Formats: sequence, C-alpha cells, structure tokens
Amino acid sequence: MDIQLQVNGQPVDAALALPAGGKGPGVLVLHAWWGLKPFFKNLCARLAEQGFVALAPDLNKGEIAWTVEDATALMQSRDDQFTGDVVMTAEDFLRAHPACTSQKIGVVGFSMGADWALITASNAPDQVSAVVLFYGGFEMDFKKIQAKVLGHFSDIDEWVPINDIRSMENGLRAAGVDVTTHLYPGLPHWFVEDDRLEYNSTAAELAWSRTFDFLHENVK
Repeated sequence: MDIQLQVNGQPVDAALALPAGGKGPGVLVLHAWWGLKPFFKNLCARLAEQGFVALAPDLNKGEIAWTVEDATALMQSRDDQFTGDVVMTAEDFLRAHPACTSQKIGVVGFSMGADWALITASNAPDQVSAVVLFYGGFEMDFKKIQAKVLGHFSDIDEWVPINDIRSMENGLRAAGVDVTTHLYPGLPHWFVEDDRLEYNSTAAELAWSRTFDFLHENVK
C-alpha cells in the first residue's frame, strides 16, 4: 500500500507491505538512484510474502528516472541531509509500526541505497541486525556497525569495481563485522532489477534465495 511519512514537516511517499498473518519482522528497502519505481514496491510485496513487514521510502521526492542521464541529474540535485532524514524517519516508523514484531530490523539497499543501508546500520547500530547490499556500498567508518552484512556483486561491474568491493569487505572485517559477499560473474550493474536490460533471471533468483534465507536467520 502507498503511505506518506512526515519528514521535517514535508510529506514523503513510501510503500508499505504487510504479511498475510498481519505481523512480522521489519525490513527497510532503500531503492537505487532511479527512485521508488514499481520494482521496489513489488519487492516490498515479495518480502511480505516471506513474512516480513516491508517499507520502502521515496528518496527522490516523487521523481523516477528511467535513464542513466536522468538518474545522474537527480543524484546531483539530491539533498543528502534530507535523504538521511527520510531514511531514519522510515526506520523509526517501521520499528514502531504495530505490525512489526522485531526489535531490530533488516535493511536491503540497491546501489545508492546500499550506501544508505550501511549508513543506517552505523547510525542506528542497536536497531539494525542485518544489511543486504546489492551492487553498492562504500568506504566509511564501519566500527559502529553491529549488523551482519550480505553483499551481492558482479566481478566486472563498471560502477563498483572488484577492487572496491574487496576493499570494503576487508574494511568491514577489520571492524569486526560479520560479512559475506557473493560474486555473480560476468554480469552488469542492476542485474536483479527485472525492468532493466541488465536483468539476469538466474542470478536474480539465486540472490533472492540467499537474501531471504539471510533475513529469516538474522531478523527475528
């Protein structure tokens, strides 16, 4: 269902999906730079089918890009402070929702959203128990993160080079974070998004299977 959050006095759209049983552990979905396109809303519904309460806030103020050029323009105009406020407001809303049964939530981020997933786990370490990164993430101070981390990457991704992936992985481990990364050889960025030409159904289903198992194990 479509809902609205209030962030600094401004309405922000979000997608909320509840499991058939009405209650379940919480998972926050942070979209890629495209915006809150149908793929991410559908993912919330898919997480609900797995028994989770899923929430995806709109980090693009209602705008959706369908080309790299338009998405780049949106990134360049984004107010990072407000985006961070949206993410943390959504995190608080999800944990406080009466359908959410978990004290700690999971966060699933895609590309740009993966960066924000790590930031969320660092800013609210007592509130996030699991982080899933899809072809995104960056170097930062990982020492506050208490969540387990699962990453899905390609070995030839031009947007996230393999050396950057290994550097981030090493940084997480050095900070004491339990991290597991999976490589999907020969695939481009956005390979799990079924509305992109880069989509690979075989790799996507494997990544989803790993993701759902990880969330079931670590978000309770």
